[in-house]
Amino acid sequence: MKAMVIEEFGGPEVFVEREVDTPEPAEGQVRIRVVASSVNPLETKIRSGW
Repeated sequence: MKAMVIEEFGGPEVFVEREVDTPEPAEGQVRIRVVASSVNPLETKIRSGW
């Protein structure tokens, strides 16, 4: 499956698309489909090292 991944501090250029294995839920867990998400502006400042 495709996933957006951040592996280091930095600006938007460190936010990259990667192909990753689809996780299989364990007993008592579920897998959900995300159809929308958002970003808190404070999170962008933290990720950029502020």
